[in-house]
Amino acid sequence: MRDLGEIVLVACYELGHQPLAVAWPAAALERAGYAPALMDVAVEPFDAERVRRARLVAISVPMHTALRLGATVAARVRETNPAAHVCLYGLYAGLNADHLLAHGADSVIAGEVEASLVALAQSLEAGGGTGVRGVGRPGMPAPPVLERLPLPVPTRTTLPPLGKYARLERDGRLELAGYVEASRGCLHHCRHCPIPPVYGGRFFAVPRDVVLADIRQLVEAGARHITFGDPDFLNGPTHALRIAREVHAAFAGLTFDFTAKVEHLVRHERHLAEFAALGCVFVVTAVESLSDRVLSILDKGHTRADVGRALRATRAAGLALRPTWVPFTPWTTLDDYREMLGFIATEGLVDHVDPVQYGIRLLVPPGSLLVEHPEMSPHLGELVADAFHWRWTHPDPRMDALSDRVSALVAEAAERREDPALTFSRVRTVAGEAAGVPPAAETVVAAAANRARPPRLTEPWFC
Repeated sequence: MRDLGEIVLVACYELGHQPLAVAWPAAALERAGYAPALMDVAVEPFDAERVRRARLVAISVPMHTALRLGATVAARVRETNPAAHVCLYGLYAGLNADHLLAHGADSVIAGEVEASLVALAQSLEAGGGTGVRGVGRPGMPAPPVLERLPLPVPTRTTLPPLGKYARLERDGRLELAGYVEASRGCLHHCRHCPIPPVYGGRFFAVPRDVVLADIRQLVEAGARHITFGDPDFLNGPTHALRIAREVHAAFAGLTFDFTAKVEHLVRHERHLAEFAALGCVFVVTAVESLSDRVLSILDKGHTRADVGRALRATRAAGLALRPTWVPFTPWTTLDDYREMLGFIATEGLVDHVDPVQYGIRLLVPPGSLLVEHPEMSPHLGELVADAFHWRWTHPDPRMDALSDRVSALVAEAAERREDPALTFSRVRTVAGEAAGVPPAAETVVAAAANRARPPRLTEPWFC
């Protein structure tokens, strides 16, 4: 092994999944002759002794929650080992590169990061700095690396076991779940998404043999369900189908889920029944809103009518649809919000929506495509740089007040492990109160506790 001193790769939070965002760079570094140590502070203690020995500490921040935690970890690394080189990498590192490089990070990497992390390690080993491709340094953020890399099979052997992470809940049972990606980046330009500012519409398919080998090691570790965590599994529908067929042939009985845009579920409706036959048990889709105006501003690529089509298509195929939402935006009216809740109730989706979704507020990070959008400018406040977002205010004060109230309500409900149907009923009641509607008109009686519920992961999706 090469002599750099210890390299530590740190994951902060990846939606309850075993962190692929450190497993892939670890494999790339191992292939180059290094022996990185892996740490997931979401499920295990911060290892100060290991950090004291480190020459390079690279912190993965693929989402906003991870970045906020990652900034705290970076400060702790700096306190523990002032001589260590601290690198933050991932989507949200790229979006916030200027601030991070000005406040303690030695380097920042975004896009396809593996080759740049290896190059950084090699530069540090040679006594150099960060003047390598794709590695931003103080005062000089680097553009993201956007090219297909020869990805190895991720290294998972030193990560915490699958039992530490989210599980599949189905038919009253909990099953170990693994997380893989069959593609990276995205073809689309949804304005509220963190991917387009970094990837600019680029999409890279992961070789099928790498995906299959990764799934094999997860199955050997006990996984009975696989989440395909691609931003959109159907960006490459032929690639996705081939992988699903090969997985089904190799691992009979293994189930899976994936995420896909509403427009793709409609466009590729003919494939949905086959996905179900191959073991898919649910699909996550970012509905975000039922307002065509909001959907247009966000450039989601679908309409309210398309949401109904996608719901009918997945039901006909035998797939549970788990919609996600951004119910609080500057353009969402109180009527819109109540209409969303009514749709969820009428369509029997209460158990398909994680309650955290009812309180999601539009996040506008630095670099967001929304920042310069004319529909956003009347509502945009100041950049809260150390919280990594732009502040915005709704033109209807009732909506900001409702946002705060619903967020607190669902957080308290999660702490109590409250029945999602009861939480939904309470959310609908407070939304009615905001509109001056008598509670009895909005209340939904919670369903029986022993009712059959659709499959889900035990860690809810949020950003």
